[in-house]
Amino acid sequence: MFAYELKTGYEQPDSNFNMKGHCMEDFLQVGIIATTHGVRGEVKVYPTTDDITRFKKLKEVILDTGREKLTMEVEEVKFFKQMVILKFRGVDTLDEVTGYRRAGLYVTRDNAVKLEKDEYFIADLIGVEVYDESEKLLGRLEDVITTGANDVYVIRMSDGGELLLPAIKQCILEVDLPGRRMKVHVLEGLL
Repeated sequence: MFAYELKTGYEQPDSNFNMKGHCMEDFLQVGIIATTHGVRGEVKVYPTTDDITRFKKLKEVILDTGREKLTMEVEEVKFFKQMVILKFRGVDTLDEVTGYRRAGLYVTRDNAVKLEKDEYFIADLIGVEVYDESEKLLGRLEDVITTGANDVYVIRMSDGGELLLPAIKQCILEVDLPGRRMKVHVLEGLL
């Protein structure tokens, strides 16, 4: 029902990320460079999107080195186990990519994966106010845990407690992103 880029993809925004003319919510994280690969300027990327094949369609990414944001054209994409091997156009040596280790890779919302009905980017759900069926404020959605079966929403309760709510149709009744609110049904035993 819900997915990441991490639809609900972690494509999750970095709170420090900002490019001139854009607010941070315009960018979604699709990966983190883990290490270099070979001597041709390739990098191994840990994907933070739930659709690893989406890298095949990426034409460019925004590389956040911590010092600067660089728009990088993707020249080649390969897969190795759960990792993605990327080659950037014009980057041809090991020395050129050595400093990119742990750098985040981002896409603009225009380049994000398309969402199906009842799918949301996790970044958009974080901070949403959560109400029960009687319109009582339960708290705010603080995090999303991805599991094999379904996502689990971590809700920081108004009293400081924590509610782990499965992201299934029986529990998630309504999501109003423009209104920044969600209506839920809390299954017996979860509170």
